[in-house]
Amino acid sequence: MRKTYLGISVAALALTGATVALAQHGERHNPDTNGDGTITLAEMQAHGAEMFARMDANGDGVLDEADRGAHGSDMFAKADTNGDGELSPDELKAAHVARMEHREARRAERTEQREGRMAEHFAKADTDKSGGLSQDELRTMHETRGEHREGKRRHGGEHRGGGGAKMMMHMADTDGDKAITRAEFDNAIATHFAKMDADGDGSVSQAEREAAHKAMRERMREHHGAHSDN
Repeated sequence: MRKTYLGISVAALALTGATVALAQHGERHNPDTNGDGTITLAEMQAHGAEMFARMDANGDGVLDEADRGAHGSDMFAKADTNGDGELSPDELKAAHVARMEHREARRAERTEQREGRMAEHFAKADTDKSGGLSQDELRTMHETRGEHREGKRRHGGEHRGGGGAKMMMHMADTDGDKAITRAEFDNAIATHFAKMDADGDGSVSQAEREAAHKAMRERMREHHGAHSDN
């Protein structure tokens, strides 16, 4: 039973390692380095270079199975605290606790950000700066939030998850060899930027990003629909 438990756990770690690169891309890293609300090609290329470096675990300039295996090996090595090449129940438990603590830390960070946004909304709604909201101010705040939600609904909501990252990686692998060179990666970024830059002014606004995300979600739905019909 113990060997079976360890075998399943090791397989799970390896599978997790294989998807680490995509998961890292899915995190909310913001290419808008100067915070002006728009993204230039230079900003996106710089962001892409950092992302490629993180994913290229062996530093050979290619993203392939070897990198995914290296990420999995690294995760295993971190979990194997005594270095004996096996994961004991205690080591697996410690790795699980560490993952839970990381998730809790991220959840706490999101809560703090959410509370900060709530404080900003309150400050905007408290137009007379009395420190409280009157019925009129509260009504106006609810109406404003309703309009904001309707706008997000029309634009397809926020872009979440790693589905877009997976599609991006698939698009980058132009020769279909399941390996992505830096040239393929950079070309995919430039192509993606050109598609988002609808007005061709050399920068991508928030509205253009939302439109691009909506179009990508529609392509993903069509792609999944085509596969489900087969």
